[in-house]
Amino acid sequence: MLAAHVAELGRRVPADASVLDVGGWAVPLERADWVIDLMPHETRGAWGASDPARERFTAATWVQRDICDHEPWPFADDQFDFAVCAHTLEDIRDPVWVCSELNRVAKAGYVEFPSRLAEQSWSIEHRTYSGWNHHRWLCEADRAAGSVRFTFKYDLVHLPEYRFPRWFFDGLTDEQKVDWLWWDGSFAFEERIHMDPGELQAELAAFAAAHRDLVARPPLLRRLRS
Repeated sequence: MLAAHVAELGRRVPADASVLDVGGWAVPLERADWVIDLMPHETRGAWGASDPARERFTAATWVQRDICDHEPWPFADDQFDFAVCAHTLEDIRDPVWVCSELNRVAKAGYVEFPSRLAEQSWSIEHRTYSGWNHHRWLCEADRAAGSVRFTFKYDLVHLPEYRFPRWFFDGLTDEQKVDWLWWDGSFAFEERIHMDPGELQAELAAFAAAHRDLVARPPLLRRLRS
């Protein structure tokens, strides 16, 4: 979760508000009173340990379960004042279900995921593919509309015509590398389904073409191209 948005969370959410962290195992949100995740409490913090002295959640308020199992989470409707789901929706098999449960159990919240600018960038992890190898979805937030859209991450994103070079990714700001939505009351969500392969190819190509000039080409590459 962006550091600036962690600070914003502190300003938006009162000290006595009840907060749920959905999928927070890798980098637990210390402010959360409850966490729900597939992994156990004692293994938390694999990618960014929290400070146990600052954690509001405990082993007793850590719910270990599959959040995509299509069974309602063990929380009442509107039980939480606020819910956070950061860098989880792109990983899981059914983000649409998880969004429906977020809407049900929380009165407001925040979701964050890698932006398409990042996910369609080449060689972040390895020089054979775009984005992160374990991510299943291209995620987009429409903050004006208060909605989130998911497109399955087909292998086409690794082809040159649909990807951005590594220098493009390196030139993105931290804010451009992620996408997010603050929501109040509810938010809309959908999977974008392409039945026509040509339609998918055209959409990927259009996105890449529309954003290629977002990052200036490094001086050395400009000279080599001229």
